[in-house]
Formats: sequence, C-alpha cells, structure tokens
Amino acid sequence: MGARTGKEFLAGLKDDREVWLRGERVANAAEHPELRGAARAMARLFDLQHERPDDCLMTDDETGERVNVTHLIPRSKEDIQRRRRGFEVNAEASVGMMGRSPDYMNVTFAGFAGSPGKWGANGNEEGAENLVRYQRKMALEDLSLTHTIVNPTIDKTRDKDFAGGNDPVPLHKVGETEHGIIVRGARILATLAPFSDDLAVYPSHPAPQGADAYALAFSISMNTPGLIFLCRDSAAAAHAEHFDRPLSTRFDEQDAFVIFDDVEVPRDRIFIDGNLDVYNTVMFGGWAPNVMHQTMIRSQTKLEFAWGLAARMAEMVNDTSPITQQMLGEIRAYSEIVRSAVRLGEENARDYGEGTWFLDDAPLAPMRALLPRWFPRVTEIFHLIGSHNLLATPSRAQLDDERLRPLIDRYLHGANGVSADDRAALFRLAWDFVSTELGARGELYERYYFGSGARHVQLNHLIGDRTRADALVDSMLEPPP
Repeated sequence: MGARTGKEFLAGLKDDREVWLRGERVANAAEHPELRGAARAMARLFDLQHERPDDCLMTDDETGERVNVTHLIPRSKEDIQRRRRGFEVNAEASVGMMGRSPDYMNVTFAGFAGSPGKWGANGNEEGAENLVRYQRKMALEDLSLTHTIVNPTIDKTRDKDFAGGNDPVPLHKVGETEHGIIVRGARILATLAPFSDDLAVYPSHPAPQGADAYALAFSISMNTPGLIFLCRDSAAAAHAEHFDRPLSTRFDEQDAFVIFDDVEVPRDRIFIDGNLDVYNTVMFGGWAPNVMHQTMIRSQTKLEFAWGLAARMAEMVNDTSPITQQMLGEIRAYSEIVRSAVRLGEENARDYGEGTWFLDDAPLAPMRALLPRWFPRVTEIFHLIGSHNLLATPSRAQLDDERLRPLIDRYLHGANGVSADDRAALFRLAWDFVSTELGARGELYERYYFGSGARHVQLNHLIGDRTRADALVDSMLEPPP
C-alpha cells in the first residue's frame, strides 16, 4: 500500500477498539467532539507526506512503493541527514506540540530492525525475525503506533515486588495458547492511543532475576479483545472556536492507562517472551541516539516557536525593557543549543553495529538532562512577559458582539496600531501554549517524556567520559616543569 493519505488514516480508526474517555466508550475517534481535532491534525501529517514527497517519502527497495522516510534504517551519515527533513516537516505541522506523532515509533522500530543481532541473542532468533518482519509491515502499511513501556506506580516502597513474580499489576504473561501467549496487567502511558492502529510494548528499565513473566515485547492491534484504554480528561476544548483555543482544538494527542485483561498476543507479533537477557540489554547502545533524532528536532521546533511567540508578545505591548530582552534571548539560547546538539550528533554519526548508523550520543545526552528544566523555565518566562495580558483576552464571540466591539477596539488594542483582533489572537495563542489544560499537560510531558530529568542529570555525570577532564586536573596537580 505504501504511504497513506489522511482520509485513509481516518478510515482506519473506525473499529471496535475499547477506548474510554470520561464515562463514555468512544465509538469513533475521528468524529468524537473531544478527539476529532487531534484526529484531523494527525490526518494532516499523512497528507503532508504526499504534499512534500521530496522531504517525507522514499522508495522502498523491494516493492518500489513510496514509504515515509522516517522508516529508513540509516546505513550512512547521508541517510541520517536525509530523514532529518521528514522529522522537521512533522514537527513544524504542530509547532512541536505533538511529541508522539507517528514518526516517533517509526524511527524507534527502524532502529530495532537495524539491530536484529541484539534482538536475536540468547536464543531469541524467532523474536528478532518477528520484529524485522513487523517493521516492514509498519513501513509498507504506514501504520500509526502508540506504545506503553512503564509499569503503574502503586506503592513506591513495594514496586519491585514483581521480582518474585507476585505482583499482579504490571503487565505479565499468564499462559499460552495454540496461537500465542496470554498477558494480563497494566502499563502506562499510551500517548496517541485513540489515533493509532497498533500498540507496541517493549523494555524500559531492566527487570530483575526471577521476573521472566514480565520480560515481554510485542505489538498488537488496537482492537484486540481484552485491551482497554482509559484516556485522561481531554484538553481539546471541543466546543471552542479555533480563535479562542488555537492549539487545544488541534493538538491534544491524548494519553491513556492501558489494561490487558487476558489479552492474546499472536505468536508472530512476539519479540521477547520471557528472555531476560535480551529484555535487559536490547535497549542499551543505539536506542537513545536513534530516537533522540526525532525528539530533539521536535523539541528544538517547539523552543523556536516559543521564542517567536514570546517576542511577539513583547512587541504587542512595546516592551523593550532589558529584562524582557534577556528572557527572550534565554529562550533563543535554548533553541540554538538543541539545534547545535542535533547537528553535531549528525556530523559525528557512526556505525553502532550491524551496519546501522545512529547519531553520536555525546552531544545529545546533556539535552536529556537539561530540556526537562528548560521547558518549565520557558513557561515561567511566558508568565513574566505576558503578565496580566494573558488574562485580558476577549473571545471571538465578544469581539463579534456589536455592543462590545467598539469598546474592545478602544481599550484592548495593541501598541503601534495593532488591532484588538490581532492582540487577542496572539495572547490567546500564548495562553493556550502555557496555561490551559493543554499547556499544563505539555509542561508535565516535557518534564518526564524521556524519563526522570533528575536521573538524567545524574547519569550525565556517571556515564560521562572523564578522560580529558581528569587529565586537566592532573596537569595542575603536578609541579611545573
């Protein structure tokens, strides 16, 4: 089939999957008032690949079909640079607001399929073959995936009890059938669940000895019986005008708690079945520098959008104060640091084994530590620059009211002849970016989407190469020649 259109993507959402939003089972995410905006934003990504084929598509070597470039298994630095533009097109479409657009899982599985030896170690050859075959299916059918890799937090003093195989909460294997295995339990956090074709499960943190039943990796269809998705409350502002909530009406990608109520996983979709050695090692090495190509481009795009929007806020009220200019410069610095890290990672890309190339991890690792701190600071800067102006934003209905409009034009216009419409539109966009339900979810997402920011700060020290740093210290401890 090759690259799908937006219409084809939306048609694929019409099945009997069990997705719950508040107290309602969603019949069709493409038409639900709180989901349809994001569904259409997703459909736009599928259409964009046809509108921008030079950036977004490549020709599959075996079938000759045109497929999305983010399925590319990089074999050279040029391949790394080739797929960058595809990531940029996706990120620009949502100004970085949709962190789990399909290209995230596309690049994830392309990286997995590029390392079949790691997945096929310790007698797991069949799992590796299943994974490579599935990645081909993803590319040729242009599937949209959600994933869930984290166990629910129930009791932090006891969350490692599953080591003895006694914890019923985390996802685990409970039996086998003629056609596959039966799994039970729960995981979080399936972002993009209402807008996906399949759900992927793969390792996050290593599992301890004795936890073989929890060592699982597989992919299944979203409408598999027993698979239940409980969505958080929507931030989509379903009944709002686009003018009033320009981001919330389009880019709430949703997050869901996943329950596996005795779900059968077909044997040809199983990538790891109780193989602890593979489960505990397969994510080390190339996974992070591979997926961070997508995540860092998305983050840099969002930071650049934030810089532009904050600057426009200041211009709207003619704020040229040094402190405001310093804060604007701070946001731009964050954006350019991330851009530079991506380019340096690309320039020093290398073969991580089996002929598969990923970005150099050295300049990217600090970004995993710092971005969870930078994005909350960006929110603070918006509050400081926007101040009460973020709250003084007439709605579209108020602007269209015949009695109110002359008063709004008189008292709520911008500096230097800016109209009340333009002022309200800009400050509403800023409010939606940092302070609505979507804005609050976005900050929480940026803090934790790549794991604990605090842990990454610690790891940045623990795994750093201190060779040169120690040599510099030693050079000063030695007496001069």
